[in-house]
Amino acid sequence: MADKARALKLAGTIKKIVARALQTEIKDPRLEFVTITDVRVTGDLQQASVFYTVLGDDAAREDAAKGLAKAKGRLRSLVGSGLGIRLTPTLEFHLDAVPETAASLDRALHEAHVRDEELRRLRETADYAGEADPYRRPAEDADQDEDES
Repeated sequence: MADKARALKLAGTIKKIVARALQTEIKDPRLEFVTITDVRVTGDLQQASVFYTVLGDDAAREDAAKGLAKAKGRLRSLVGSGLGIRLTPTLEFHLDAVPETAASLDRALHEAHVRDEELRRLRETADYAGEADPYRRPAEDADQDEDES
């Protein structure tokens, strides 16, 4: 089992090699708007999970997945020649959900901000349901005791 520092260094190198290969070596039009966001390598350095994003709609994402699946062998051979280690890790491509997650979080934060502003406006015009100060004070208790006697 390799140490984490070596796995991280290897992941960074794989990320650079795959990104450069998609930019210069692989001439598939389906992969024009693919961006490699992260690479994670298993502890035994046998598998590399490559995370990517695609600019476009769902059809562009599907086309990019097909293009990456087709180019997987060529990319692995480029990674193997670029790494110079005995065993080349297998590549698995995963669509990175970070942009969609970030967009949904932005929408949720915007909705919360709108609701906070609405509550602030309601609070400014709100009246008390009962008295302004519903708590009894010690002085009032003493005055009532004297009145009752």
